[in-house]
Amino acid sequence: MADIAVIGAGSYGTCLAILAANAGHQVAFWCRDPAAAQVLSETRTSSYLPGFALPAGVIVTADLAAAVTGKQLVLGVTPSHAIRSVLGRAAAYLDPDVIVVNASKGLEEGTLQTIDHVYRDIFPARIAARATYLSGPTFAAEIAAGMPAAIVLAGTDPVATAQAQKTLSNERFRIYSTDDVTGVLVGGAIKNVVAIAAGVSDGLGLGSNARAALITRGLAEITRVGVAMGAHAATFAGLSGMGDLVLTCAGDASRNRKVGLALGRGQSMEDILRDMRMVAEGVNTTKVAHELARKVGVPAPITDVMYEIVHRGAPARETMTKLMQRALRTERDA
Repeated sequence: MADIAVIGAGSYGTCLAILAANAGHQVAFWCRDPAAAQVLSETRTSSYLPGFALPAGVIVTADLAAAVTGKQLVLGVTPSHAIRSVLGRAAAYLDPDVIVVNASKGLEEGTLQTIDHVYRDIFPARIAARATYLSGPTFAAEIAAGMPAAIVLAGTDPVATAQAQKTLSNERFRIYSTDDVTGVLVGGAIKNVVAIAAGVSDGLGLGSNARAALITRGLAEITRVGVAMGAHAATFAGLSGMGDLVLTCAGDASRNRKVGLALGRGQSMEDILRDMRMVAEGVNTTKVAHELARKVGVPAPITDVMYEIVHRGAPARETMTKLMQRALRTERDA
């Protein structure tokens, strides 16, 4: 049994708190808003993940210091834009031997950094070096329901990675490990951009062929960016690449796909964001990935088109058509 903190009380944080507690671990579950934390503590059910009760082993708190002090594992599950502020505040209270497990997906706006670089900025060197990064094809409700899933955990410290892998795995939640942190983080972030594109395509009624093409060429695009940043190409054929991409592009529970569907059906980005309660990471990531691809010098036509639609209000149908009008080339080229 381990003492674990889960930082972030959205749907995915809730499912990981349930997963850890059901495995017999003690869990401190941090919720940013004190009033919401009080309600969650009393009702034991989250509005972000209705239908699933928090086990007795989950203690809800809005006190960040109390949540992380003395914990063996700290799971960071905040939206990616909140990592620097929230986990940066938590850093002062972390045990030097703690293993931080990132479960957020995204790229930092402005710096264009992957999350491991943010961790190096906010954590002491030993904690940052032992940090691990969880990613793969998982919907929160299915994890909370105990349905089987496979996921990957990336880390550069083999001892810490193996310890976190063993602690969080169970017979229905299988964790593979890898040392390719960059590949796992790039795949987990940019797949959300492709998921919005797949949703736009479906919202426009372009058909299954178009969606399959977007997923396949989207994977090629993600791989190009990742390899240019030092990732292993094979990582993108795995759980944090193709696995997560397929789920997010085709699964009805995908928030990013839902954003794309709404755009394809003619809703404005402003209206979509106003009506959303949970964060769709792909919205911010589209802008950052567009800038990142230019920085590393690789073509990213799907990301470029989505940037025009999501952030510049370009008409969806006409802009998506640009993808079919590009110069012909061999498949292994861009």
